[in-house]
Amino acid sequence: MLNDPYHRLQSLSEVEVAVRLGLVVDVNRASVDDWLRLPGISIRQARSLVSLTRAGVQFYCLEDVAGAIGAPVEQLQTLAPALRFCFYDPDGAELPVRLDPNLASSEELANLPGVDSNLAQAITHNRGQHGPYRDLADLQQRLHLPPKLTATLLHHIQF
Repeated sequence: MLNDPYHRLQSLSEVEVAVRLGLVVDVNRASVDDWLRLPGISIRQARSLVSLTRAGVQFYCLEDVAGAIGAPVEQLQTLAPALRFCFYDPDGAELPVRLDPNLASSEELANLPGVDSNLAQAITHNRGQHGPYRDLADLQQRLHLPPKLTATLLHHIQF
């Protein structure tokens, strides 16, 4: 579970073990992959939840999540221990701007920490030549980024 960030939990007992290991989902910052780790969450539901949070919607309780995906609250009850409902001030500096490297201009990319104008140009050029990046690992491999820079970008880009 700890070694595979994409391991999909299969049962309530696995959810309980994951919670004991500290693997919880912050519902207001979760990625599609985070949601898909949870049993019973479909790709459509995960995408819908992420789309809503990116649009500024915040979930305050299990009922909010259930309503957003059109599921009965009882269906999500077993996941409750694995979910964290944290409030983030939309006007505060807590939420960094995250860019999609498949859509951002080289000027926007150059504003990211550790990305100079040459690297920003390389990102957009490679994207144009070889198609969109699948994920951060693909970006790192295609551009031969050092691990430290990749770790920094992890908090500033999204796909």
